[in-house]
Amino acid sequence: MPATLFTNARIIDPAAGTDRIGQLRVQSGKVVEVSYDAAIDPSNAEILDAKGKCLAPGIVDIGVKVCEPGERHKESFRSAAAAAAAGGITTIVTRPDTNPSIDTPEALEFQTRRAQDAAPIRVAPMAALTKERAGREMTEIGFLQDAGAVAFTDCDHVVQNTKVFSRALTYARSLGALVMAHVQEPGLSAGAAVTSGKFASLRGLPGVTAMAERMALDRDIALLEMTGAAYHADQITTARALPALERAKSNGLNISAGVSIHHLTLNELDVADYRTFFKVKPPLRSEEDRCAVVEALASGLIDTLSSMHTPQDEESKRLPFEEAASGAVGLETLLPASMRLIHAGDLTLPQLFAALSMRPAKRLGLKGGRLAVGSVADLILFDPEAPFVLDRTKLSSKSKNTPFDGARVQGRMLGTWVGGARIYGGDT
Repeated sequence: MPATLFTNARIIDPAAGTDRIGQLRVQSGKVVEVSYDAAIDPSNAEILDAKGKCLAPGIVDIGVKVCEPGERHKESFRSAAAAAAAGGITTIVTRPDTNPSIDTPEALEFQTRRAQDAAPIRVAPMAALTKERAGREMTEIGFLQDAGAVAFTDCDHVVQNTKVFSRALTYARSLGALVMAHVQEPGLSAGAAVTSGKFASLRGLPGVTAMAERMALDRDIALLEMTGAAYHADQITTARALPALERAKSNGLNISAGVSIHHLTLNELDVADYRTFFKVKPPLRSEEDRCAVVEALASGLIDTLSSMHTPQDEESKRLPFEEAASGAVGLETLLPASMRLIHAGDLTLPQLFAALSMRPAKRLGLKGGRLAVGSVADLILFDPEAPFVLDRTKLSSKSKNTPFDGARVQGRMLGTWVGGARIYGGDT
C-alpha cells in the first residue's frame, strides 16, 4: 500500500487536546509522522491536500445493533458497514441482542465470519452476559472471550437477580472482562414510553421517573464495590445519576459511562407530535437533564459518546407511540448531530473526539482513537461547517428510523480510512 501524505489538514488530536493545521503521513497502515511546523518529506507518497478541513481519528461506536442473525431485513453487516463508513465510524462495537442472542461461542463465530465477509470496517463484538439475555444463568464468559468478545452485556434486559449479576461480575473480574449494563430500574420503567412529568401527562403517555436510572446505577455501584469488576453504564441520561457516578469514580471503582447522541441533542418536547422516530430507550429527557449530561461529557465524567444504532423497520415504527418499537439509527447521523454541540460551544473538537474515539478505544482495548506516531491509521476527513438537510431516504442503513430526518445539520464526511486504506470518499 503506497504512503499517503495529508497536507494542510486541521488535525484534531484528542490525546494532546489540540486542533492545529499540520501534516500527517500514513504508511503500511500506520501513522508514521505528524508535523505542525516543518514540512514532511513527500517522497514516495500520494499527496492529499485537506484544504483546511478536519482530520481526526476514526470514530469507535459502542453499542451498534447489526441484525444478523435473525432480522437481516432491518440491518445487515454490509449495510451497517456502508453506513458506518459514510458516517466516519471505523470501528463498530456490536450488541448481542440479535435473534438468537450472541450467547455461545458458535453464535459469536458465525457473526464474526459474516462481519469479515461483508464489512470493510473493524467489527468488535460484544456477547451476552446471561444465556438468552434472560438474567438467569451466566454465559461461558471465558470461551466467549477466546472467541473474540470484547465485553459482555444483556443490552436493555436488566439482570434483576442480584445474586446472578454479582456472580457474573465476579467471574468477569477474574477474567479481566468488561461488563456493560443498562441502568434502568425495571419495575419502574416497564411499559414507559416517555419520561414522566407534566409534558407526559399532557400527552397522555405512560412515563418513567428519572429516578429509575439513579436507582439502577446505585444498585450496580454497590455490586461493583463488592466484586471489583470492570463496568460500563451504557447510557447515563439524567442529572440525578451524575453524583452517584462521580462518587463511584472518586472511590476508585473501575467504572465508566456512555451516552447516546440522541440524549445530547434532543429532549422530551421533541415527542410532542407523537413522532415514533423520537421514541428511544431510555426515553428522551428534560432540557435540564440534557444540559447536565452535556456538561458531564465535556468534563469527562461521562466517558463515551455513541450512536446506540438501533434499526427498526417501518412496520415497527408506524404504530401508536406506546406500541411502537424503541430505537433510532445513528451511524450516519452521529457526526453531523455532534456538530450541534460544537457550534453551540458546548464542546471543542478535541473533547468531542476524546468521547467518540479515544476513550471508547482505550476502554475496550481496541486499535484506533489516536493520531500519535505508531497508531493505526483509522482516520476521517470532514468539513465541520458544510450545511445540508438530512434526508433519511438517502441513508445507507436498511432501516431509516432517524429522528433527524429533514433536520438542517452541519458536518459533511469527505473521507474514511481504515488501516490506511480509503473506504469512503471521492477525490478530496
